[in-house]
Amino acid sequence: MAQTNPQKKMNEFETATLGSGCFWCTEAFFLRVKGIESVVSGYSGGKVKNPTYREVTTGLTGHAEVIQIKFDPTVITYAEVLEIFWNTHDPTTLNKQGADEGTQYRSAVFYHNDAQKKTAEEYKTQLSKSGVFKNPIVTEITAFKEFYPAEDYHQNYYALNPNQGYCQYVIRPKIEKFNKQYASKLKK
Repeated sequence: MAQTNPQKKMNEFETATLGSGCFWCTEAFFLRVKGIESVVSGYSGGKVKNPTYREVTTGLTGHAEVIQIKFDPTVITYAEVLEIFWNTHDPTTLNKQGADEGTQYRSAVFYHNDAQKKTAEEYKTQLSKSGVFKNPIVTEITAFKEFYPAEDYHQNYYALNPNQGYCQYVIRPKIEKFNKQYASKLKK
C-alpha cells in the first residue's frame, strides 16, 4: 500500500504485526484508522520460507494470516492499535475466528521490540482481569521473526471485492459496526 503521508519518512513510523483470523477482515479495519500509514496482508510465525496462501491454508507451515502495519506513533499509539486488535476479533477461541478454523487463524501479536512485548503482555493481563471476555484470552504473544507478504490478490481485498460473498456477509457487517464504534479514530 502506498504511503499516505508524504511529509513523513517510513523510518519515522513503527511496525506492528498482528493475527486475528482472516487477514481480509483485519486489513479492512486498519486501513480506515487515522495514523495507519500502510497495511500489508501476509504470513508470520511459521517455519516455511516464502509460503504461498495454498500452503498456509493447509495449517502445516505454522504461519498465521497477519497484517503488518506501519503507524505514526504521534497519531495512534501501539496501545491504541492493540485496543482495536483485541476489540475486532474473539481472542478466546483457539485457532478459530467465526467459520475460519486452523492455526493460520490464531490470535497473535508478533512484537517487534521489548516495549511492544511489555505493552501487549500488560494489555492482555488487564483485559483478562477486566472480565470483558467470559473465557480465557488465548492470544499468542511472540517475538517477530519473519513476515512474508501475501499474494497481490489478497491486498486491499475488501475494497477491491466488495460484492464478493465473504465480503458481503462476513466483512461488511463487521465494518459497519467498526465504523460506529471507532468513528472518532477514522480517516476523513
